[in-house]
Amino acid sequence: MADATTTPVLFIRPTKGFLRLNLREIWDYRELLYFLVWRDVKVRYKQTALGAAWAVLQPVMTMVVFSVFFGRLAKVPSDGVPYPVFAFTALLPWQLFAYALAESSNSLVSSQNLITKVYFPRLVVPIASVLAGLVDFAIAFVVLLGMLFYYGIVPTRAVVLLPVLVLFAVVTALSVGIWLSTLNVKFRDVRYTIPFLTQLWMFVTPVAYPSSLIPKQWRAFYGLNPMAGVVEGFRWALLGKAGNPGPLLWVSVAAVILLLVGGLFYFRRTEATFADVV
Repeated sequence: MADATTTPVLFIRPTKGFLRLNLREIWDYRELLYFLVWRDVKVRYKQTALGAAWAVLQPVMTMVVFSVFFGRLAKVPSDGVPYPVFAFTALLPWQLFAYALAESSNSLVSSQNLITKVYFPRLVVPIASVLAGLVDFAIAFVVLLGMLFYYGIVPTRAVVLLPVLVLFAVVTALSVGIWLSTLNVKFRDVRYTIPFLTQLWMFVTPVAYPSSLIPKQWRAFYGLNPMAGVVEGFRWALLGKAGNPGPLLWVSVAAVILLLVGGLFYFRRTEATFADVV
């Protein structure tokens, strides 16, 4: 009879089949995910003079610059909403996305000591990098609530969909982050393209301007940029005066689903080589 105190042995074997994603493993390793998120949050502001205040300063200063140059000088329309709150509402999900883009793209490479020594589902690493950005988002969201109160803006009933839109923003960031983190393991010059990609992506996303400037016949096509749907969804839910994003949002949802599914399959196909090439 086997000894009841015998330590259980776990046999790790490679999964067979391209379609077996083994997503249940992520739940089994949820404690590791929590500690990786907490590690990323602490490292982000370690030995900084202002600490978590950077989570507010970055979007606020960007909002001020946009308000001066786009709102006051260029007279960019803001759908009847005061331009500062119009821009800040878009900057919140954008800052979450930009942070996830920068951190997750390099997450597997920066965790090479962990990947080469211990077994765990590798997908946990980019997921942790994306979720860590929610802390900054939550801090900056308090500032947005203060701005809504100051300008006397009362959200409509669509605000109940805000948690869904936050989840949409996270999944959008994760879908792109999975692709970039996987590619960066093999092609290290991916990280050098991130600053340029982020700047370009921001200007093709309606952060500083409304999507109403896009000709109506092109608006659904514009939704192929998933961040366009995220930003317009936030404005619709929080500002009330912005129009229902409609087809633009649904096209963005479809684009994110395709990005996420494709990224997961590509990640699954290449993760067996991470420990060898990272």
